[in-house]
Amino acid sequence: MDQRIIDLYDRFTHGGMNRRIFLDRLAQIAGSSAAALALLPLLQNDYARAAMVPPDDARLAIDSMSYDAAGTPISGTLARLKSKGKRPAVIVIHENRGLNPHIQDVARRIALEGFLSFAVDMLSPLGGTPADEDKARDMIGTLNADETARRIAAAVPFLERHAESTGKVGAVGFCWGGGMVNRVAVLAPDLKAGIAYYGAQPPAEQVKSIHAPLLLHYAGLDQRINAGIPAYEAALKAAGKHFAVHVYPNVNHAFNNDTSNRYDKAAADLAWNRTIAFFKGNLGAPPA
Repeated sequence: MDQRIIDLYDRFTHGGMNRRIFLDRLAQIAGSSAAALALLPLLQNDYARAAMVPPDDARLAIDSMSYDAAGTPISGTLARLKSKGKRPAVIVIHENRGLNPHIQDVARRIALEGFLSFAVDMLSPLGGTPADEDKARDMIGTLNADETARRIAAAVPFLERHAESTGKVGAVGFCWGGGMVNRVAVLAPDLKAGIAYYGAQPPAEQVKSIHAPLLLHYAGLDQRINAGIPAYEAALKAAGKHFAVHVYPNVNHAFNNDTSNRYDKAAADLAWNRTIAFFKGNLGAPPA
């Protein structure tokens, strides 16, 4: 697909323009309004492809649960293997479309690796993630970022104390959720590992508060997010933090999302292997 179309869609989905302007500009690139409307389904996520791990996988125990974040209940989905034993815990933070089928599937994949996997729904204070991803994106836009980060950070002590947890907690997030991982790392000194996929970086002056080792995945074609890499990397180095940066060449923002037209299997597989190894190295290996 024309890179101009992918870049335009990225700006639209991250609040850079409203739907009418997006469709007008898409029509200019595509040649007509009819062509633009024909392209639209190809740009949107196809959640029918979401289940690499079926929701009813017999190996997994999956429950809905909530925790308290300074008086606000935050709900989510807890997934883990049915076999007994305490496990390192991982908070899974969604993109700017809420806790959708793709992120639920990612949480199940992490559970199959042996972790206690908790996918938060940060739209739960607003009634939960709707099926309409455009509505979900609009709802995400109404959230206060600082308050939301504090609410996610409250999941760290919740999972530390969970009966099935070893007390070691990490976090992984994608897109909007990747930015939240960076924010939570600033707020949560007990976080033991943070992994951000193409996430916005925190202000340099906040980096000194980070304690967790960080693994930062970026897409080579993602100019919007990548503009913040040099300052973040310099601040992490200056503060003596433990981190690794991987920029995957010739792939787009959301390259990990297999329900998106921007998915790149080779980059996603490499990043996933690094992700699981990073969690095992910093949280401890799950029970065999």
